[in-house]
Amino acid sequence: MDKTVKIGVIGLGYVGLPLSIAFANKFKVYGYDVSSERIESLSRGESHIVDIKDEEVKRVLKKTFYPTKDKKDLVSCDFLIICVPTPLDKKKKPDLSYIKDATRMISSILRENHFVILESTTYPGTTEEVVIPLLEKSSLKVGRDFRVAFSPERVDPGNKKYRIENTPKVVGGYDSESTEIAFSLYSTIVEAGVIKVKDCRTAEAIKIFENIFRGVNIALVNEIALIFEKMGIDTWEAINAASTKPFGFMPFYPGPGIGGHCIPLDPYYLSYKARQVGYNPRFIELSGELNDYMKVHAVNLVTRGLKAVGKRLFDSKIAVMGLAYKRDIDDTRESPTEGIIEELVNQGSHVKVYDPFAKSIKTDFGVFKSEKTLSDALSGVDCAIFVTDHTEFKKIDMQKFKETMNSPVVVDCKNIFDRNRMEGFGYYGIGKPLLD
Repeated sequence: MDKTVKIGVIGLGYVGLPLSIAFANKFKVYGYDVSSERIESLSRGESHIVDIKDEEVKRVLKKTFYPTKDKKDLVSCDFLIICVPTPLDKKKKPDLSYIKDATRMISSILRENHFVILESTTYPGTTEEVVIPLLEKSSLKVGRDFRVAFSPERVDPGNKKYRIENTPKVVGGYDSESTEIAFSLYSTIVEAGVIKVKDCRTAEAIKIFENIFRGVNIALVNEIALIFEKMGIDTWEAINAASTKPFGFMPFYPGPGIGGHCIPLDPYYLSYKARQVGYNPRFIELSGELNDYMKVHAVNLVTRGLKAVGKRLFDSKIAVMGLAYKRDIDDTRESPTEGIIEELVNQGSHVKVYDPFAKSIKTDFGVFKSEKTLSDALSGVDCAIFVTDHTEFKKIDMQKFKETMNSPVVVDCKNIFDRNRMEGFGYYGIGKPLLD
């Protein structure tokens, strides 16, 4: 791949910024985003995500990396890579508005020999059925005037072991030549190897399959946890023991629901497309429903704990510990904490929150800002529910906070605490045998 190649990355979030920095180590990169605040902070060398340090931005800033809000800066780029969100609407149907907006913007500046790559997670067929028709409104023709490919992002926020460089990449183009060119491009930054597949549709299917695989297995272990709780069996102990089998078993763990940008959404993306081709995906949809239910179950455990000390949700003070959707990051996208807070508030609880990474979380009842310290969060509450297993939480000695809480009730959604060390507490947990 020629070192004079210019790359434009549209969307500088959890996917687009790491990708921009990785490419900026090899090529000139224009990072485009509609957020003025984001562009201004990056232009100062300040990263807005945990995985990219300020020093990484400053090292390439104005040398090979140029944050911009001006689409004209993308005209001279050879490759334009779309990394925008693909959420669900209120009816849990795919919301492709961000992809469509980005594609329309590209269409307005599209020229001959442009190569457009979609990385956003979506259902099979999006590139061919949505992206290409919008691009062709420019009067240019795919395969003749410009090229298109799909390469699913595999960014795992907070994962210090696997980054873009050492995570294998999948590419599938509109035609074989497009696949080869995309393969050559990504091979310059992905040391772990680039896998070529038949076409865009296949590449889209691979990404959605990866995430649904996780979602379905998490749903399975969540249902096992619900059963084992009633049977007096510690699900976590059972999983750890089962994991000693060297074949035929892969551990997944229960929790208060799933978060992040992909796993909670992808079952609904595929089910939407499956219905279009005449198939009712009962198993996949059931897994999504079961994972959604775990937020309700977490609140039910709070209710049970409060009842044991003669209280109820209404008018009780609850500390919700953990806003991020997973450990040691600040990403609150699709976090189960949001639904848990909303259910608690809806039932009349007074909620305060704490997270050592995320500063706040947006809910239907407004924005909840994190307390400054653990002590501030736990002081005077009737129950503390731990939703995220941050490393800081694992180090807490809850006995130190017992006297400052109105009633010592703890709901542990992620197996953070050892029940044997919770003497004097009403201790309830997902996958833990019920006390009553």
